[in-house]
Amino acid sequence: MTQARPPRSTGAVTPFHPKDGEARFADRRDAGRRLAALLGNLRHENPVVVGIPRGGVPVAAEVARALEAPLDLVLVRKIGAPGNPEYGIGALAEGDVLVIDEESVRRLRLNPAELDAAVERARRELAERSTSRYAARRRLAVAGRTVLLVDDGLATGHSAQAAARSLRERGAARVILAAPVAAPASARAARGWVDDVVCVQTPADLWAIGLWYEDFSPTSDEEIAALLHRSPEPTRPSRAGKSEASQQ
Repeated sequence: MTQARPPRSTGAVTPFHPKDGEARFADRRDAGRRLAALLGNLRHENPVVVGIPRGGVPVAAEVARALEAPLDLVLVRKIGAPGNPEYGIGALAEGDVLVIDEESVRRLRLNPAELDAAVERARRELAERSTSRYAARRRLAVAGRTVLLVDDGLATGHSAQAAARSLRERGAARVILAAPVAAPASARAARGWVDDVVCVQTPADLWAIGLWYEDFSPTSDEEIAALLHRSPEPTRPSRAGKSEASQQ
């Protein structure tokens, strides 16, 4: 089997320090509040805020709170490379929406059987996640609506792309991708598959999403469930003149 290998290390560890004009977020809540400050002009569109679990949901919750918008989620699972599951070669979103990074597949010289096995593994993991406490919550209607798709950062963009396609298939009229921090190349590429991209920071040297947070603790299923519980399904009329509850 072909195995993906991590970048070669020189053995030296260089401390990470943001450059002038850049700053770490205290935590995901802080990141969400700073992101929400850039999205206030969308309040009049009566958007639905959708977070990508796990880490994107606390960020999305702050955006939803600031915009007085409903909060929901979209399930996504990274597709890891054979032999190195942390190296993403694509993503799978609910609705069986598949995104594959063909360049990575060619670089790793994966054959069709290896790629199929990786996709099937992600499909099983996504099915398992769909049985979690928070995932069973009924999804909000997004047909004809503006959706703010939120994650805690944008590195390769595979997960966000799969999530955006899933939302499009559910009928979203506009999808705006919002993230506190993003790799510049990924943010530019995302404009090819969403209507707009909003970021607090797009540092030239991203390194890793977690480095941009003072506290990047894992988000638990219980925290996600609590955040969703505090954001009940809306009853105010949508732009189409029907309540969200009646559209379910």
